Amino acid sequence: MSTEFGLQVLAYLREHPEFFDEHAELFASLTVPNPHGGRAVSLIERQLMAVKEKNKQVELRLAELIRIGRENEVIVDKFTTWTRSLVAARHARDLPGLVEGGVGRHFTVPLTALRVWGVMPEHQGLDAARPVAEDVKSFAHSLMGPYCGGNSGFAAASWLPGEAASIALLPLRVGAAPEAFGLLVLGSPDPQRFRDDMGVEMLARIAEICSAALARLLPESGPAVAAPTLTH
Repeated sequence: MSTEFGLQVLAYLREHPEFFDEHAELFASLTVPNPHGGRAVSLIERQLMAVKEKNKQVELRLAELIRIGRENEVIVDKFTTWTRSLVAARHARDLPGLVEGGVGRHFTVPLTALRVWGVMPEHQGLDAARPVAEDVKSFAHSLMGPYCGGNSGFAAASWLPGEAASIALLPLRVGAAPEAFGLLVLGSPDPQRFRDDMGVEMLARIAEICSAALARLLPESGPAVAAPTLTH
């Protein structure tokens, strides 16, 4: 059968759906190739196969959505537990440890380091408030969002307690301030952990929560802290 003739037949059947009502015996006797090979099957069997295949695809998609939903629930629980610990901290001096430890524990980051600058005098003795080179501060100011990629000799990577093949650099800001007041460094010996093509939405949320908490170390005359934004 030529393609043109086949299209004509198809067009005719679409325009005359009553055809099979008028020729029911033909409809019942038609056979078509089995898509899985083997003997030819009736048109009804072929339709049932198509329905089963479609249902299978729907079930697979539903299972995938359920899996994603459960993963999102786990992530939200981690954020909630970690944020609660930061909010409950009675002393601002405890926050750097809660930030580093919380990120490492809840998000399974093997290497973490934190530096903040411009803190109040009573917090200048904290490990996180150790001096930071001006070029590192300038680099932090230039970051409008988290940076991910291989460790190509960033000065801030030297703060980590071990060798990192890939790192994430999270600038800390008070609200929408143009300049950063700190930098959170995440590292991993796995070169694929923090790739330059990965999404950074979760890291951005982590940076917002860290910024809101650690702003308690800054002088009270600083700008108001914007509330962190959590997305499910």
